[in-house]
Amino acid sequence: MNNVVVKTEWVKSWSENGVGWVQLNHENKLNPLSAGFILAIKEAAEKFDRDTSIGCIVLTGSEKAFAAGADLKEMVKLNYSSVSESRYIENGWLDIPKIQTPIIAGVKGYALGGGCELAMMCDIIIASENAKFGQPEINIGAIPGAGGSQRLTRSIGKSKAMLAVLTGDMISANDAENCGLVAKVFKDSEYEISLKEIATKIANQSKPLAKLAKQAVNVAYETTLEEGIRSERALFYSTFALDDHVEGMEAFSEKRKPNWKNK
Repeated sequence: MNNVVVKTEWVKSWSENGVGWVQLNHENKLNPLSAGFILAIKEAAEKFDRDTSIGCIVLTGSEKAFAAGADLKEMVKLNYSSVSESRYIENGWLDIPKIQTPIIAGVKGYALGGGCELAMMCDIIIASENAKFGQPEINIGAIPGAGGSQRLTRSIGKSKAMLAVLTGDMISANDAENCGLVAKVFKDSEYEISLKEIATKIANQSKPLAKLAKQAVNVAYETTLEEGIRSERALFYSTFALDDHVEGMEAFSEKRKPNWKNK
């Protein structure tokens, strides 16, 4: 595990209209998440995060699955010593939430175990009506390890998260939307175009303002109300130093669309 090979061949990436697309494209359409696969996903997303022309990143999977869990062929070989010494979860997993560009998980099919955790690391989850979410690790002798028990609880509450983690049962797309895990669910026939429309709309916002807004929401997710309000206020004040703040105000008063300078 100390010499992980980054599986770049299992990731497709391209950009369109300011959106950076990262497709999980494992030879197994269930997209099992191995250490090398996660590093490839992370590197592709980070490349777009550094690209000043990109205002939104979208992670997608196959028709069958966003990602149906960890690569059990890899995991079954590990023991307590090897997972702790190799920092099995830290490698790659901890870097994806640090991406500053707004990032969407576009989910069709299964998002289970590590796949559900990966989706929850993103800022927004947009799902097709056939999507299924869950943390079934208890059924294979484990528990969530990449933030599943923590992010799921923050998203849907203790009782629903406890039910999902202790039973391993899947959550339908509609139930996931109703309990707040998913932002939007679209019919299969509408999913692709709707996902592109949302991503493009975010990408066309002022990039520095979008990053500040993302940071403000994440503080609310991660800390206390008092600390969140303090942080939001500081971030709000900082927007007054941006050219895009002036442009946004002027565009509103002149009843026109803003021409963002992204600075």
